[in-house]
Amino acid sequence: MPVRLRKFIGLIAILAFCTAYVVVAVTISDYLPDHWAVRLVFYALAGTLWGVPLFPVIRWMNREH
Repeated sequence: MPVRLRKFIGLIAILAFCTAYVVVAVTISDYLPDHWAVRLVFYALAGTLWGVPLFPVIRWMNREH
């Protein structure tokens, strides 16, 4: 598969994942207790953990084949 096509497919996958992740995170946040500490922990985790599932996609996009 050409590099440009692989990067384009990866871009579409990343955008789709980020869109779904935001929708899920906002939906979950609606059900959280209204306490500042709970919201702080949730948004800190949600704000940093979104990148972990994308590592394999980014690695695949940048593979030299």
